[in-house]
Amino acid sequence: MSKDFKQAALDYHANPVPGKISMELTKAAETQADLALAYSPGVAEPCREIALNPDEAYRYTGKGNLVAVISNGTAVLGLGNLGALASKPVMEGKALLFKRFAGINSIDIEVDTEDAASFIDTVANIAGTFGGINLEDIKAPECFEIEAELGRRCSIPIFHDDQHGTAIVTAAGMVNALEIQGKRLEDAVITCLGAGAAAIACLRLLLSMGARRENIYMLDRRGVIYEGREGVNAYKQEFANRTDKRTLTDAVSGADVFLGLSGADLLSADMLLSMADRPVVFACSNPDPEISPDLAHSVRSDLIMATGRSDYPNQVNNVLGFPFIFRGALDVRASTINEEMKIAAVKALSALAREPVSAAVLAACGETELTFGPKYILPKAIDPRLLEWIAPAVARAAVDSGVARIPYSES
Repeated sequence: MSKDFKQAALDYHANPVPGKISMELTKAAETQADLALAYSPGVAEPCREIALNPDEAYRYTGKGNLVAVISNGTAVLGLGNLGALASKPVMEGKALLFKRFAGINSIDIEVDTEDAASFIDTVANIAGTFGGINLEDIKAPECFEIEAELGRRCSIPIFHDDQHGTAIVTAAGMVNALEIQGKRLEDAVITCLGAGAAAIACLRLLLSMGARRENIYMLDRRGVIYEGREGVNAYKQEFANRTDKRTLTDAVSGADVFLGLSGADLLSADMLLSMADRPVVFACSNPDPEISPDLAHSVRSDLIMATGRSDYPNQVNNVLGFPFIFRGALDVRASTINEEMKIAAVKALSALAREPVSAAVLAACGETELTFGPKYILPKAIDPRLLEWIAPAVARAAVDSGVARIPYSES
């Protein structure tokens, strides 16, 4: 990061006012009559209605279009455990993206505890305020317990975006890349370097979409997770493979797919050379991928590559998913975001990448052409069609799978 960019980032967050989000009024508050309706005595009337029927909160308050972005700061970006307060700029940023891309009001909440039970109690006790909760930057394995328990205790969508948002966007790009390469997810040998929340969620979703467990090799810092290896937690154990492969060199040899959710420069040129013909490489470590695109393309002319960076083709970017997934869930008052809704989002995102790209999007991206192929497997984040493609697909899936509380309206 250059000194100039660092200062520009600091200035952006500080000026002209600190932070990135603010509140706005949705009702008139100019006259005495306005204030009498907004607060006492008029506010008593919706209070009475909600006391009689809690669903009336969706009619008389902003609950139905309000998402909380909540963290304890134990896994902030790639920076590690910075603590709750230091995570606030990230959570404000997430709130900004909700509003910018899906018109969803959002507020950030930082919970200053590393104790999972305390965090769960805090969030569960305030959950009724919101239409949905986006969990963010919580370290594994606690994040799995936290999301699962909150899902049991709350009647609104609880969505850990580091897990599921990453998984949805990765799966959409992966399906497209494999098709371009003439391969099928059902047959692909997948080597995943990384065994944290995002990696586990990615592999779970790929399994739901047809990948075969025996074709998956997951690696953590100690190497391949294989059957019988000691010191493996229950979440990693899901992907223990019956194999004699032990190292990344072993696991990536002959693989169709490399999925990196780990650290910089861990996939060597020789390892890439050992992969199967027409490989797919998702090197998603940020800011520096597991192998640089320049090196990868110099070694293999037959690969399709994606990274987490915006300055290379095929960016795996969570903003392609979470705003529109929540929009769809909120529009039908879904009680959860289930597997059917995630798969619907994957399919919509995958399909949109095959559509012609408008001149406005091309201009905004500084491109003259974007056509479905090796350098364009995912839509651009600024494509306005993301909202109209993904949100309805998610809403319909919520209705069809029985977790919606109201019908889906096309209007």
